[in-house]
Amino acid sequence: MLYYLFEYLESEFNLTGASVFQFITFRSAAAFILSLLLSTIFGKRVINYLRRLQVGETIRDLGLEGQMQKAGTPTMGGVIIILATLIPAILLAKLENIYVIILLITTVWMGLIGFTDDYIKVFKKDKAGLKGIFKVIGQVGLGLIVGAMLYFSPSVTIKEQLPVDQQVVQANGKRQVFGEAHKSTKTTVPFLKDNELDYAKALSFLGDGYQKYAWLIFIPIVIFIVTGISNGANLTDGIDGLAAGSSAIMVLVLALFAWVSGNIVFANYLDVMYIPNSGEMTVFILAFAGALIGFLWYNTYPAQVFMGDTGSLTIGGIIAVIAIATRKELLLPLLAGIFVVENLSVILQVGYFKYTKKKYGEGRRIFKMAPLHHHYQKLNYHESKIVTRFWIVGILLAVFTIVTLKLR
Repeated sequence: MLYYLFEYLESEFNLTGASVFQFITFRSAAAFILSLLLSTIFGKRVINYLRRLQVGETIRDLGLEGQMQKAGTPTMGGVIIILATLIPAILLAKLENIYVIILLITTVWMGLIGFTDDYIKVFKKDKAGLKGIFKVIGQVGLGLIVGAMLYFSPSVTIKEQLPVDQQVVQANGKRQVFGEAHKSTKTTVPFLKDNELDYAKALSFLGDGYQKYAWLIFIPIVIFIVTGISNGANLTDGIDGLAAGSSAIMVLVLALFAWVSGNIVFANYLDVMYIPNSGEMTVFILAFAGALIGFLWYNTYPAQVFMGDTGSLTIGGIIAVIAIATRKELLLPLLAGIFVVENLSVILQVGYFKYTKKKYGEGRRIFKMAPLHHHYQKLNYHESKIVTRFWIVGILLAVFTIVTLKLR
């Protein structure tokens, strides 16, 4: 909204300094600062309001040290993250941008699913919360919407580099490196020199017209990624500061990818896929990063508030959608390695337990407890030490992910 206001003031009144709002870097920095201030300054008020409503976390006794002391801590704090993200994004981003629209839908959609789950747990006194099938339906529904918008919207395009013999020097002296914008289901494959994969080619056996059926591959992939990453974030949210801190690291890397992918100069220099208009996502992403860091002010050990599913499902959904929109979803196993490992630890634990119970008549476990962070708690590591070490691993994974821009 402020973007349009200052655009009007510049065009009509030639207001000095108004043109600075044309720059994505300025609006992104402003969004980060504003969201950080909102989440830290008003976060305390939200926490007090939740406390007055007696929106306290119900703790199941899992035999973990310090666990029962957390009973009654306000939950549903993900509302802080959501509001501190949406307000700066709406104020500072171009609201007609297709990528911003998708991210706004993702935030509200996943936030409502998580809020419903928390509401049932807290106010209906049902520890199970929203039934798993309804969560999955919600996640699949979002994946369907996001996949359809990315595939069918004429605004979602890429520009590919032209062969050297087809590049021409334009009248202004600049070399035309990229061809015309066009629809594509190509994505980036890490560590390969010719690092692009076209999902549509999986249907090449259908003949010459296979491209028009590419949505049959693309949309299910989007659904799978959204569901997997949002569940991974949900499982990671088990000890103070772990999910928010790990997510902030991932989000800052995705902000870099979005900005580079939407900047024709840096896309050419780094030889990455150029995605017109995707740079606008940087404004939203840095607002999201600021909200996560601000939330950590109250969520680090000992936590004054928990994000609940309101926050964790939203975080996972947003991270998945950003990665897909920037065509970097195949980097998620590396960048979001914390989420992936947490997910896998639960899958392996449950699968192995069922297998051994069927084979030996007694269920056995790989880990002392799953998800993985609880395994380390059972080994008597203090949760603040677990969180810090997970953050360090997350930073290492983030650095490796950035290095893939040139490591091929």
